[in-house]
Amino acid sequence: MKKRLPPLNWLRSFEASARHLNFTLAASELNMTQATISQQIKGLESQLGCALFKRLPRGLELTDAARAYIPGVRESIEKLAVVTDEVFGKERSHTLTVRVNLVFFNTWLAPRLADFRHNYPDIDLRFTSNIWPDQENKEADIEIRYGKGMWPQLISDRLTWDQLIPVCSPQLLSHDQLSRNRLPPANPRELSEHTLLHVIGYEEGWGYWLNRLGYHSIDASQGIHFDSLMTAMEMAVQGHGIALSRTSVASALLESGGLIKPFEESVPTDEAFFVAIASNKPIQSHVQTFRNWVIHQGQNARY
Repeated sequence: MKKRLPPLNWLRSFEASARHLNFTLAASELNMTQATISQQIKGLESQLGCALFKRLPRGLELTDAARAYIPGVRESIEKLAVVTDEVFGKERSHTLTVRVNLVFFNTWLAPRLADFRHNYPDIDLRFTSNIWPDQENKEADIEIRYGKGMWPQLISDRLTWDQLIPVCSPQLLSHDQLSRNRLPPANPRELSEHTLLHVIGYEEGWGYWLNRLGYHSIDASQGIHFDSLMTAMEMAVQGHGIALSRTSVASALLESGGLIKPFEESVPTDEAFFVAIASNKPIQSHVQTFRNWVIHQGQNARY
């Protein structure tokens, strides 16, 4: 039958006493009284069923059992201290948790993070993704989300001023989906002959874009629907249809040639990407540092 593990405070008292070979010095290190240390050592010896110290007139001496036991105790305490600091110590003071829209992270934020890490090497970053704005993540220190910037209990700052633009592959898949030999639409009227790629949850979608430009006869509901702009854009890259993107997230793919604008018509957005923080909590310095940095990046961005 396995022995029950002794209380951690008994083991800490044993480790300090073994290191100092003196109960008084161990008590001073652990902010305890000498009597408390002595009592805990006696409790540990009683539970283990053997003596750990020889009480000498001028100090202490470890028993053979204690010499065999102390390396494992010391290693375990050190490992526990390390993992506690890794998970909780740095987390409280230096780690910044950012909850971020995934397509915005991949296309806009990630390419800029080298600048932040270079200028603020002491701030560790942790990212979690969001899809729907009403999902809560109480562990996040700061959030980047898409919408109109009006959310209860949040202070938000706008990062992007976008145009809504149709994007697609330079060559689209043919009707039999076996080859890329279909040309993109030459003008918005030809959109009715192509698959539209939609993003669920965006107010300013294909219907909004077509109505703003006066193309009321085109069926804005046909096509494929996705729960994120990232998947819709990937399908566009693969030639499956025409996605309605935002200039801030499409710019890199347009520059690389992975996507093209088949025509120049665009519509300015009321929706945008915002950086948001809780209005009912004090702003810690590392949170404010990231907030200032990302706002500055948004002000300097060119789409």
